[in-house]
Amino acid sequence: MTISQAVGNVCTISALTTKKQEAIKVVDSKLIYLPGTDCAIKPQASLSAFTSYRVGGGAEWYVAPRNVEALQASIKYAQELALPVTILGAGSNLLVSDQGIPGLVIATRHFRSKHFDSQTGQLTVAAGESIPSLAWEAADLGWEGLEWAVGIPGTVGGAVVMNAGAHNSCIADMLISAEVLSPDGTLETLTPSELGYKYRSSLLQGGKRIVTQATFQLQPGADPAQVIATTKQNKQHRLSTQPYNFPSCGSVFRNPKPYTAGWLIEQAGLKGYQIGGAQVALLHANFIVNRGGAKASDIFCLISHIQHQVQERWSIWLEPEVKMIGEFQPVC
Repeated sequence: MTISQAVGNVCTISALTTKKQEAIKVVDSKLIYLPGTDCAIKPQASLSAFTSYRVGGGAEWYVAPRNVEALQASIKYAQELALPVTILGAGSNLLVSDQGIPGLVIATRHFRSKHFDSQTGQLTVAAGESIPSLAWEAADLGWEGLEWAVGIPGTVGGAVVMNAGAHNSCIADMLISAEVLSPDGTLETLTPSELGYKYRSSLLQGGKRIVTQATFQLQPGADPAQVIATTKQNKQHRLSTQPYNFPSCGSVFRNPKPYTAGWLIEQAGLKGYQIGGAQVALLHANFIVNRGGAKASDIFCLISHIQHQVQERWSIWLEPEVKMIGEFQPVC
């Protein structure tokens, strides 16, 4: 199972048979419904529209459940048919191969719920909620703590898995707990210490547990106008220093302290370097943008070229922050 943290209607669950011969029902030869549900599984679904790079092939099977019960049923369906499972959030930190993804791709972007508890200052939110939207909503309420996240182009689930961060703040600083679904269908609640947070990483990466919701500690009671102003300032800083005029995945590489990846790439003379439709952004060298018509292979080859050029000049191997899913040619 791959974690990266739409198609179909609201998924509701009744009894799910365990017999493989009864495991699927084909409707109009296009959609598949799990028995007892109205949760549509779509074959050969294009994923390019579901990634911020706007590239990549299709999913062999694709489903977008809207609640935990439907997610559990989808996982069970894949297990019964021995299908590999890939979890897809907002697709904002993801590069999907041109060859697509085999097995079942489960999108959690339709997991939507949130609760601001004014007594405790805690925000409990489902995995599919947008991080920037939450930042604005918290600001409107006068709740401090999410101003830094306004420029993070992803969902709560992906942010928890990646320990997303900006402006010297990160998810680990504010997370109270995360609810995750294990492959056996059980739910458990994990604390930040149990998640093993480090810079842009956690123990959830590369594992089989799926984030379903998270609880954050915020600070209510501030002047909304002041919180909004800080949030706007952070957003404007992102817009002025990072390229948003072309599709991208955000920062491509982790920063190898004490350097920044962008500085190393720029010093290697790679700003503006282009392979196919993929280009090292002129505004910020740690961004690769899709100038139009790029393929996933173009972006992959540009990532590889950057790594080798920086290695040759600085003896530093840049580690990708972007997650690559599917098959890529090792030599470009």
